[in-house]
Amino acid sequence: MTLSFSKISLATILILSLFSSIASAHVTVIPKTSTPGAWETYTVKVPVEKESATTKLTLKIPAGVEFEQYQPVPGWNVTLQKDANGKVTSITFETTGEGILPGQFQSFSFVAKNPGQAGKAAWDAYQYYKDGSVVEWTGDESSKSPHSITDIVKATANQMPGMNMQSAKETPKTATTTAATNNSLPLILSIVAVLLSLVGIGLAFRKR
Repeated sequence: MTLSFSKISLATILILSLFSSIASAHVTVIPKTSTPGAWETYTVKVPVEKESATTKLTLKIPAGVEFEQYQPVPGWNVTLQKDANGKVTSITFETTGEGILPGQFQSFSFVAKNPGQAGKAAWDAYQYYKDGSVVEWTGDESSKSPHSITDIVKATANQMPGMNMQSAKETPKTATTTAATNNSLPLILSIVAVLLSLVGIGLAFRKR
């Protein structure tokens, strides 16, 4: 019984560690859920999954989402691609320095208006590395390089139906804080798994 518990604890640690490394490698956009017609402050998190720096990121604006403005980040230039009607279709962040180094990540925040109807907003992203390679985060959720998705759902009785423009402009710090909290979750889970394993080992020795 003790041996079985130890094996389970070890397997738990390995699974959580693998999950942490996979989850942290994806380019993600938060929040994952928002409401129709809301002015939302979105944050895209860009980690580095190679032994080469990330020097540029291009994020496609999903159909129905209206880009409004971005939060400037020191050391990064921003280029907006627009269609014939002047609507922003993509935003590109390009470094003026070394970029995002291995073991680091960078967050970029912007304000956009959600579609008026419920649905899914798929954020296609293209991550450019210094070594010349490009990772296309454009696949579905089961692919090796999935795009990030925001579910646009109707507000419940406990939620605000939308966000006014002024509130959206004042919330980039909140969005960044949320991103940092999400980034720490895999680490916390791994630590909990290690503690559970140590408790199991301690109980096994006491039984002897």
